[in-house]
Amino acid sequence: MRLLIIEDDRQLADEMKTGLERQGFTIDMANTGLEGEEKACVTDYDAVLLDLNLPDKDGIDILVFLRNSGRNMPVLIVSARDAVKERAAGLDLGADDYIVKPFDFIELTSRIRAVVRRFYGRTSPRITIGGLSVNPATCTAAWENESIPLSAKEFDILLYLAECYPKIVSGEEIIEHTYNEEFDLFSSVLRVHISNLRKKLQAASGQNLLITVKGKGYHLCKNSEE
Repeated sequence: MRLLIIEDDRQLADEMKTGLERQGFTIDMANTGLEGEEKACVTDYDAVLLDLNLPDKDGIDILVFLRNSGRNMPVLIVSARDAVKERAAGLDLGADDYIVKPFDFIELTSRIRAVVRRFYGRTSPRITIGGLSVNPATCTAAWENESIPLSAKEFDILLYLAECYPKIVSGEEIIEHTYNEEFDLFSSVLRVHISNLRKKLQAASGQNLLITVKGKGYHLCKNSEE
């Protein structure tokens, strides 16, 4: 999952980035409201973590701008403003959750996964496609209860494909959701990760579960006969 942190406190932003990356998230950061708005308008993030006390623009105004612009990705307000009226206003104006600083990282990551799960219309934390199961909470995948050893990036790609199942997703969509803004669009890294992921899924299941659709992208299937 690729997240955007809009936070002017650079130390806190760095701590959030480090902690969330350890939990398997891909992170972009913005230290001003205008920078955050720009990034949120050009990239389809899985979720945005939004501070309210920004130096150039109030976070509530950014939230309203994003919603009025048709950006529907989950937004979690992360703020020291703890008054009930502040929290209610944020939620009523389109935030998906409101987390008060200081926060516990375990709760933060659980809330992020919960709002993303709701965004994709799921109720269960585990995604099951035939014999394949993908668990975002533990960053693990299994075939018929047998663990599949994946690198962090292979898991990120598998998770995004599973969340979009049975839709075909383009390489550009995978890059947007699983790599940060420093990714070289002209590199062959994605093809290598896709190839390795396909081989590992096939080794575990005995079937080709990751299908390439020429000119369109990739999708998962329940079995090789789909």
